Amino acid sequence: MEKKNFKNWKEMIVPPEEVLKRIEPGMSIFIGTGVAEPRTLVRNMMASDQGNLRDLELIQIVSLGDAISLEELHAQKYRLKTFFSGWVASEAIGAGRVDLIPSPFSRIPRLIESGQIPIDVAVLQITPPNEAGYCSLGAAVDVGRQAMEHASFVVGEINTKAPSTFGDTFVRVSAFDMLVHSTEELILFDRWPVDDVFDHVGANVASVIDDGSCIAFSLGPLFESLSPHLTNKQDLGVHSPFFTDALMDLIESGAVSNRYKEIFRGKCLASYAFGSREMMDWLDRNPLVEFQGVDKVFSPTQIGKNPRFVAVMPARKVDLSGRIALHFGKGNVSAGPAEVVDFFHGAELSCGGKTVFALPSRNRKGEPNIRISVGDFPNQFGMGPGADMVITEYGVASLSGRSVRERAQALIEIAHPDDRPELVEQGKKEKILYPDQIFIAESAHLYPSHIATQHTFKGGQEVRFRAIKPSDEEEMRRLFYRFSDKAVYYRYFSPIKTMPHAKMQEYVNVDYRKAMSIVGLVGESGQDHVIAEARYVREPRGPYADMAFVVDEGYQGLGIATYLYKMLIRLARDQGLPGFTASVLATNQSMMKVLDKGGLPVKASLEQGVYELVIPFDADPPQNGKRIQYDHKR
Repeated sequence: MEKKNFKNWKEMIVPPEEVLKRIEPGMSIFIGTGVAEPRTLVRNMMASDQGNLRDLELIQIVSLGDAISLEELHAQKYRLKTFFSGWVASEAIGAGRVDLIPSPFSRIPRLIESGQIPIDVAVLQITPPNEAGYCSLGAAVDVGRQAMEHASFVVGEINTKAPSTFGDTFVRVSAFDMLVHSTEELILFDRWPVDDVFDHVGANVASVIDDGSCIAFSLGPLFESLSPHLTNKQDLGVHSPFFTDALMDLIESGAVSNRYKEIFRGKCLASYAFGSREMMDWLDRNPLVEFQGVDKVFSPTQIGKNPRFVAVMPARKVDLSGRIALHFGKGNVSAGPAEVVDFFHGAELSCGGKTVFALPSRNRKGEPNIRISVGDFPNQFGMGPGADMVITEYGVASLSGRSVRERAQALIEIAHPDDRPELVEQGKKEKILYPDQIFIAESAHLYPSHIATQHTFKGGQEVRFRAIKPSDEEEMRRLFYRFSDKAVYYRYFSPIKTMPHAKMQEYVNVDYRKAMSIVGLVGESGQDHVIAEARYVREPRGPYADMAFVVDEGYQGLGIATYLYKMLIRLARDQGLPGFTASVLATNQSMMKVLDKGGLPVKASLEQGVYELVIPFDADPPQNGKRIQYDHKR
């Protein structure tokens, strides 16, 4: 059919029945994706009894199962091909009524352009043409342009409720052979409710996203909970498959500037919009958001050009080796392996990039989500060594560069406390953990995650502080072997040369009913190193606690030791302790200076070259103004 001049575009509008008459048996029909599904025409197609509508192949990138009736598919009038295994498609795929084409999204345009996926008819939802005769593809770009270019018959369904979006979305109305008027609302999504568990998951995910990072979002409670915890960040960038209400909120908070992106700098990039009517109205002619095809948005090389790209992906189950089972079935928009693989690879290519899988420690039925194995679960994500991090409401497990045993320890620490004892026993049985692995079950519930904090010291040195974990064993061993002989002697009062597993695991497994241990860490989240440790242990026969701390010699002189000392005092007071005791070699003047700066009076008695110290929290300051009162008579 000869293309029409845009000034006469209203003459191109026909009833849906006229479009359906042009379709012939055996044709391959590309249908607009996601919320931009041309539902008026598709519903008429499904309801029609015209004899020519037989043995048709329907192609849709993301099928939400709305207008394309699964009942009609069962009747074998149509066959649906999709690249997406989520939403209701997984049920139909499993039943054999829908064909899944496993492919990374970034490769789909090439499959269409090469003719491997032939397209005879393209049906797309569009906005009314503007004064220049251009329509917008609106809330879903994906491969619409490639489909139009390779189809011999192109139909546009005009929806006045669709947002006019900027980017590679504009097509001339004259590119269409026929137009129909939509009588349908867009497919809209309500906001996902967020409970306390997901709120904690979101807070923990936000803790590993640094200022200047580039992020991607999808739908669901994970991203709804993440957005509020990112509002205090600065200069975030957005390179996302989906634009959502949560992203709209984040942009309006001022946390997003896109200034450090390399691809479409200054713009939020997306291929699809999924969300509420409020968000669709917000997107209409909004210059902050750029919609591009999946060849650009899902391309790992394009994603990887953005520094510090963080790929956050929801997981269904994780096992102790770090293998991931993804969600499937209705309600999942971007959870299949083919949908996340591009962003996973993009994060791997990004300078400073991270791959993060997040999930609650238990599902809605109270069943554990961290297990000894996920071998029996479908929809597994099998990308080599897996994620850099796994995150639950109980914390962050950093997996990159760790052995299977270290991974297992880290993952057990973020499992539900009631699930940890069995995981330890299963790990021992499967020889993932050491046979003599210590586990203090009570500490699983008592771990003081609330004490985590960070501080900037001299020279701008950032140090994060948290309670020690069993998975810190290797880092604590490395810290020990960085000490000089003098530092070891000051800390342990003996010339210790080795720190084997048996000894170190006793040190890092803390019974928080009797003790407190704090580690100081430097480096990026997931690649941090222990550079300091401080602890107190309640004396078995007295009210006081014995206290000690140590700082990596490369980080001394910055004030870290004084900070740790004051932090220990505050935490001990919170636990109702009346004071500390400590033993310090007389030659260890740097330790004595730290205690002097701590602000509390110290009683020091010298015995055989060692100062035995008593530090009461509520004692009156000495009258002579000196905080340390030396008693050399003994």
